[in-house]
Amino acid sequence: MDNFTAERKLVADACRVLAARDLAPGFLGHVSLRVDGERLLVRCRGPHERGLAWTTAEDIRLIGLDGSPGARGELDGWTAPHELPLHTAVLRRRPDVAAVVHAHPENVVAADLAGLAIRPIFGSFDIPGAHLAAGGVPVYPRGVLIRTAPLAREMTAALGDRPVVLLRGHGLTSVAADVPRAVLQALSVDRLARLALAVVSAGGVLRDLPPEDLAELPDLGPGLTDIAWRHELEAGGH
Repeated sequence: MDNFTAERKLVADACRVLAARDLAPGFLGHVSLRVDGERLLVRCRGPHERGLAWTTAEDIRLIGLDGSPGARGELDGWTAPHELPLHTAVLRRRPDVAAVVHAHPENVVAADLAGLAIRPIFGSFDIPGAHLAAGGVPVYPRGVLIRTAPLAREMTAALGDRPVVLLRGHGLTSVAADVPRAVLQALSVDRLARLALAVVSAGGVLRDLPPEDLAELPDLGPGLTDIAWRHELEAGGH
């Protein structure tokens, strides 16, 4: 039987990257990865919980979409996150998604509460982030713990077909076909929020990148994504 050794390490590394970049600086937040039609790997609460910065592959457990253990012993001594429905609702609704990141970045929460939408305010500074912002980042307006199926359906409805949704007074959810991309998207949104707060704090006015400049920003392709992910791992992800 496949124990998903590499996949567990990948999810654990993602948790550590989120912590290293202050998107999940404490013990709240979780990352999941779909492994087949009925099961996912997700960071769970373990017997020696220390927070995301110290996540190990052992903390990543195999769980069914219904919340049951994905294999014998998977939840012995571990507890699934309260917001497991957040993950499973996305995976059920979005067949294009394999990875779900839920984090609590303070910049994102503060910018949203200040009325600052995530907008394409920069260009080549972060090309994937500029394109993500230009496509729109929706907001789920309830600051609730997404621990029930009805609340999770509300959040996924707000997400729609977009890669990221902000959760007002809470954080964000980022979804993608793979774990690195889901994490990197969350980092881009945090960067956009942080710079928006800095511009406004300095007395400036937020302006979107002109359409003609946005059109000049190329798709950097998977090679740059791979480099960005390796950078994050070396910067503190493991």
